Amino acid sequence: MEEITSTELKNRLDQGDDIQIIDVREDNEVAIGRLPNSVHIPLGQVLTRMNEIDPNRETVVHCKMGGRSARAIDALQRSGFKGKLINLKGGIIGWSNEVDPSVPKY
Repeated sequence: MEEITSTELKNRLDQGDDIQIIDVREDNEVAIGRLPNSVHIPLGQVLTRMNEIDPNRETVVHCKMGGRSARAIDALQRSGFKGKLINLKGGIIGWSNEVDPSVPKY
């Protein structure tokens, strides 16, 4: 499974790369903090809402630390999703550690 670090993702976003970000955490986690311009699709809904993910855009999937996003990517690929899916290594905790310390850790 392809992965990207928070620093790499931030650099690509700053360069203007067209990347969609899917957040598979639960509602209460998203309320604590989120990545800019991310789309919230909880892990339990990712297959039924797969049509909300544009297969023509590179997609980074994230959760708190990387485990649920990896499961989401696996499920999407097994269900026939054809787009490029990349796991955010370390999830939002990695983002807080590497890119934006104002994002709360929980």
